[in-house]
Amino acid sequence: MACCYNPSFFFLLFVTLFLTSDYVIQSDARHLLEITLPELPKPELPHLPEIPTLPKLEFPKIPKPELPTLPKPELPKIPKPELPTLPKLEIPVIPKPELPTLPKLEIPQVPKKP
Repeated sequence: MACCYNPSFFFLLFVTLFLTSDYVIQSDARHLLEITLPELPKPELPHLPEIPTLPKLEFPKIPKPELPTLPKPELPKIPKPELPTLPKLEIPVIPKPELPTLPKLEIPQVPKKP
């Protein structure tokens, strides 16, 4: 059978799929599955033997050892050393030199060409 391209078929398929909602497609697919697949029996699980549990181990409580309290050591007092006083250093103030004021220069004007 030769397959030929039929644009009207594809257009009709597109419109049909576009207008059909997802819910309708899902319900139709579910209905087809219910019809074609018979209900399968649930498998029976083999009887498993009970696994014995181990008893919970109990450990004896060991009391915490009490640490002896040690007296706080007294540190010897160290006297502060006295630093010699230094004389103040005086820096003489140097006056600012006066800068000479220069006369304002006149820039010669270039005559305009007529």
